Amino acid sequence: MFKTIIALVACLVVIVAAGEDHAQYKFEYGVKDGHTHDHKSQWEHRDGDVVKGQYTLDEADGTHRVVDYSSDHHNGFQAHVQRSGHAHHPHGESYANVNQHY
Repeated sequence: MFKTIIALVACLVVIVAAGEDHAQYKFEYGVKDGHTHDHKSQWEHRDGDVVKGQYTLDEADGTHRVVDYSSDHHNGFQAHVQRSGHAHHPHGESYANVNQHY
């Protein structure tokens, strides 16, 4: 018997054009798939030259990453990355310790 699991994807997009020089938009989405363990989300909004947003995801090593970002004409792109949890690898071995042959 096969079990079908459907990934839930929610998306909301609102685009408002207030003029050629003043772009505005907002969007967000999320995925939570129990079968593949793909868990992530993102939101972002723009008002003129100011963009703010956040994305989150569960990393393959078991940690959770949250990135808050902003961008504007004065400060450029700024990102604040947070990582929580403890990384674990399948065989308890770091990739740095694996012999690589080229």
